[in-house]
Order: sequence, then structure tokens, then C-alpha cells
Amino acid sequence: MSIFSKLFKLFITVVLMPLIPMALLLVYYQNRQKDNILETHYNLAEIISYDIKQSVSDLGGRLAFTHQIPALLDEGKDPSPLLQSALDSIPDLLFLAVLDPAGKERMRAARDIQAWDKEKIDLSAEKDLTGLDRSRLYVGPLEMMGGVPAAEFVYPLAGEGFLYGVLSWYGELERLQQLRIGRTGQIYLASPSGRIYELLPSWGPDISAAELQKYFNGPSRFIKTLKGAGESYVGAFAPVNTLDAYVVVLQPKEEAFRSLYFSNVVIVLFLLAIATLAYFGALTFSHSLGEPIAALARGAREVSRGNLEHRVSEEAGWGEFEQLIKSFNKMTADLKDYQALQLKNQVSEMKEQVFRSVAHDLRAPLLGLQGYIYLLSSGKITEEQRREYLQRMDEAAKNLSSLLEDVLSVSRVEAGMTLPQRQRVELEPLLQQVLNTVRPAAQEKGLKLDMQVPAGLCAWADPKLLRRIITNLLSNAVKFTREGFVKISVADEEKQIVISVQDSGVGLTEQQCAEIFEKYRQVDEKAEGYGLGLFISRQLARAHGGDLKAESEEGKGSTFILTLPKEDA
Repeated sequence: MSIFSKLFKLFITVVLMPLIPMALLLVYYQNRQKDNILETHYNLAEIISYDIKQSVSDLGGRLAFTHQIPALLDEGKDPSPLLQSALDSIPDLLFLAVLDPAGKERMRAARDIQAWDKEKIDLSAEKDLTGLDRSRLYVGPLEMMGGVPAAEFVYPLAGEGFLYGVLSWYGELERLQQLRIGRTGQIYLASPSGRIYELLPSWGPDISAAELQKYFNGPSRFIKTLKGAGESYVGAFAPVNTLDAYVVVLQPKEEAFRSLYFSNVVIVLFLLAIATLAYFGALTFSHSLGEPIAALARGAREVSRGNLEHRVSEEAGWGEFEQLIKSFNKMTADLKDYQALQLKNQVSEMKEQVFRSVAHDLRAPLLGLQGYIYLLSSGKITEEQRREYLQRMDEAAKNLSSLLEDVLSVSRVEAGMTLPQRQRVELEPLLQQVLNTVRPAAQEKGLKLDMQVPAGLCAWADPKLLRRIITNLLSNAVKFTREGFVKISVADEEKQIVISVQDSGVGLTEQQCAEIFEKYRQVDEKAEGYGLGLFISRQLARAHGGDLKAESEEGKGSTFILTLPKEDA
């Protein structure tokens, strides 16, 4: 992850962490505010409902003239003029009729005779009529009568009989129409089925009566979302029991919660501003931090490659970085001096180690040479024996030379003096050359040699040291394989090259696979050699940045796997 990414995450975390509880508190606050707004709507609906109930109660006072009707009837007079006078003085009354105790009409008066020219009123079928409390007024549900919203009422007369009337709610609805909540919110009167009573066809909101009825039948008096044709509404309702209706307060949702939406927009803009400042802050700091860090990284990479002459420019640093760069440059200078001193000590130590390592192995060939020299100088041997002894002396000298070369290689590798001079090496021709070197020995044993290398595939390696590793692996494979095959194959993986040397030889146990790369370790004690080849090969592979390991099953052959980097790491 880049410095910029880390700093950006850090800035965002530091700034946003305190905002999380604030955001939760804000969500809670906004929900409370929405409930408060709906509570205001409900309070208004309750007030209007109470006002309508009060208007119905006041109707009883306006019907005080009814106490004269029984007296007029007892005197045999027609109370119709009294009824007409009441219609003239009470504009909300549309129709009045005097009913006998059975509920049948005796006489009537109407504001518009033609509008009420219908059959006589007959409430005799009403079972509860005789059991009514004669001290109170009874108002029926609101309904449309002659295109006018009105409600029927029955008022018991003193003694016997009833006054039946129709009360217009046009004025009340007109008054409700003039009321506003907010800029466009309005108050309506609705039936239990959810139908809005309208003075004009287009006055009420375009909402579903069935959806409104669901709220009427629900547990809450709040209307949290009521979808209309063009917008959504919120509000509340309160029942008007005397009319079997509901006062409904509706306001467009966007208008009702506008202040909350505005605060949300402000918060989002605030968060975007924070993110923007964090981005540019991280960008600025990452640039300031990245330049000296990158310079130090380049310097560390050069030092790791052995270039102790490299120096980091102090101009790239600032603050503590400047002091760090100075310390780094001083460290590389000290390392250079220390390396020179260590090299001298290593050379001296290597000499001693060489003598200690070869003392035992040199003794046998040297004693042999001394013995053959003594026999040759005695003059008591035949010509044939002299040639045989000279041949054996030559072989002992070659073994002695090979042993010294291996021991010197081990000492150089362990002292860190064998540093690969890596370059891009094409594998196919190099492996073919090594294969041709071991081919005579393989043909002598009747072994099949096979090579599978993709054309043009390259590895990042020292060609001389790589050739030595491959030669050692193929030579061992041919040496320890009595019959069958020796195969070398190369695989191109994502970041490395894998070179496998497989044989059909005697195989190794799991323990032998672990021990075979140790110094002076021979699996077959009767075999020629000194047990240094695989140790040197693994050390050279690791010096390249790769590795060498063995996979084997006893009696089924072995596979040695060499991994090398594809490019300079």
C-alpha cells in the first residue's frame, strides 16, 4: 500500500471517527423531528375535530325555537312558518320536518322547495328511535345531498315527536379549505372509507382512498407516507365521532421535511469537503514524505547490491528526514571501511579454513603419491608396473586438484566472496551445452537424455555459475542412474524460472533429501567425490536470489528443482 493510501485512510479515520456518533445522534434527532412535525399535524387535526364537535353541540342551542313547536301543535296551529323562520335565521339549515312520535313526517320546511320535493320522511322503521335520550341532539354521518355535503340530525321535541333536519357542512368545509399548514398543506374532511369531501371536483388531493383507509384502520394517527399522483404526502388525522368522519391534515412530504433535507445536504457537503481536504492533505504529505523515503529506499537497494559508494542527496530530506539521510550516508561510509577490514580478516580465516577442510582429504592422495614415488625410485619394478603407477599417480593428482577446487569454492561461498555477476541469460543454448557435456557418459550407460525448454526463455543469472549448477545436477543424475532416463525441463512462472532435473535412478529417502545439501555428505559412501557439489550448488542458487531443493521417492528416482528470478529484484 502506498504512503498516500495510508495517509488518506488515516486522515479519513481521524476525521470521521468522531463524526460516527454525531451521525447516529443526527439520525435519531431527525427521526424525532419527523415525529414532532407529524405530532404538530395531529394536534392541528385534534383542534379542528374538537371545533367541529363544538359546532355540532352549538347546533342544539340554535334549535331552542323547537320548544314552541309542541305548543303550536297543541293549539292546532301549523308550525311551518316557525320552521321557515328558523331556516331563514340559521343559514346552515337546509331542511326541517316535524315528525310524530312514530317518526313519520307531519309538516316540513325547506330552503329550496324544489330541491327537497320528495316523499315524506318516515323513520318509523328505525328500531332505536323510541329509545333515544330526549335530552340530546343526534347527528348522522356526513354525506353528499343534492351536491352539497350535509348531515341529517334528529332532535327530540318536548313531550312527543321529533324534529328532523338536514345541516349543511358547506360552510365548514369552505372554512377548512382556507386553512393552511406550511405553504401548501391543507386540512380535509374524509369519510371512513377514505374519500375526501370536496367542494369542487379538483379541490382534494389526488390520493388513493383505499390507502387512506388503511391508515384510519391502523394503530397510529400519523400518516408517514401517502403517495399521490405527482407527490407524496405526510400528516395526521383525528376522528369526528359525531359525524362518523375524520379530519385529515396533509402536507407534501418534501415541504414538511424541507428543513431536515436541507440539513442532510449540508452534512453531505461537509463530509465531501472533509474527504476533499483529506485527499489533498494526504497527497501533499505523501509527496513530502515520499521523496526522502524513496531516496532512502533507492540507497538501501544500492547498498544491498554491494554498492557502498552510493550516497543519498541531503537536499531530498527535511526535518528528521535530513538527519536520517545524514546518518544513512555515514552508515554506508562506515560499512565500506568495515567491509575492507572484514575482507582482510575473511581472507586470513579462509586460508586457515581451507587447510582445516582439506587436511584430512589431502592425506590419502598425498600418501599414495609418496608411496608410488618411493616404488618408482627403488628401481625394483618392471616397465609395465612403472606405467601403471604413473597412471595412478595422474588420477590421484586430478582428484587432488578437483578436491582443492571444491574446497576453495566452499570457502569463497561461505565467506560471501562469490557474488553472481547477473545478466539476462537465454536458457536453451546454455542447457544444451551442459547436456552435450554429459551425453557421452549417459550414452555409455544407455540412458535417454531429454530437454524441454521454451524457446527464447531467459533467466537473470551469472551464466558461468549457472552452468556449474546445472552441470553438477546433470552429472549426479547420470552418475546415480543405472538405467532409464535423465530429463531437464524449464517452467516459466509469474516471477521466477523453475529448472527441474529428473532421473529414474535409485531415489532418496525423506531424511536423505534433507541431509544431501550438507557439506561432505555422500548418500552412497562408495561413490566418487567429496560431498561438496550439492552444497555449493545450493549456495550459488541462493546467492542468485533463488533456491535448490530435492524431491524424491526411494526406488523411483529423484527431481532436483532450481528456482531463479526472471529479472533483477
